[in-house]
Amino acid sequence: MHQPTATLRPYLNAVRATLQAALCLENFSSQVVERHNKPEVEVRSSKELLLQPVVISRNDKEKVLIEGSINSVRVSIAVKQADEIEKILCHKFMRFMMMRAENFFILRRKPVEGYDINVQTQAGGLCHPLHGGDRQGDQRDETVCQCQGPYRRRRIPQERKKQFLGVF
Repeated sequence: MHQPTATLRPYLNAVRATLQAALCLENFSSQVVERHNKPEVEVRSSKELLLQPVVISRNDKEKVLIEGSINSVRVSIAVKQADEIEKILCHKFMRFMMMRAENFFILRRKPVEGYDINVQTQAGGLCHPLHGGDRQGDQRDETVCQCQGPYRRRRIPQERKKQFLGVF
């Protein structure tokens, strides 16, 4: 992987720091319907559970929108498309990804208007793409989260979380 340029590095550092803060999620049941756990960033049923959306922009064509709530985060990414060929390539790539959105546990089919890529995760949602298995005797520094029901627990090694955040 190549090293980011001097102008790209501060942009990526800002995105990484904001994502690390926004990904501090907790399981939070609906205040309206009993025993429902819906992503508040989508439902928007309670204003007090939503964080202020953050837009980090390198220029008018490259930007990241991070919308957080108590139990979910939605990240929208606008990719720089300088000419017609880059627009076509981006469109074809995103069409390919959206057709396989079920396989990418956090990818949404339809992006927010003005953005190209949209990912969303809930508390415990990072378990699926990054899980480290069910090793009980593992002494590494780990985060424990719940997924696939209340009685099944999976562990996410810190290195795997860093790999996810390493994209930014």
